[in-house]
Amino acid sequence: MADLDKATQTELEAAAFRTLVQHLRDHPDVQNIDLMNLADFCRNCLSKWYRAAAEEKGIELDYEDAREIVYGMPYSEWKSKHQTEATPEQLARMQEKQGH
Repeated sequence: MADLDKATQTELEAAAFRTLVQHLRDHPDVQNIDLMNLADFCRNCLSKWYRAAAEEKGIELDYEDAREIVYGMPYSEWKSKHQTEATPEQLARMQEKQGH
């Protein structure tokens, strides 16, 4: 691994996070349930991790505000524009994963 100072490492991690968030914003057709089923995380997980990181720094951040940072808009708006009804197959896979 490259010998990076802490500030540079943090900058690179932040850039990678911003790229991931932008990628998810650019692909709203990828449903959260599919992300959960395939990768075991989704946009809501990123929002929770973001909020937890803020709290570790003593910064109060409402969950809905963290979601807006990740989704690029209020969650309710994203949901009405992009979220589709989960298929029986998606739900079955999610239930199967939760059983393990």
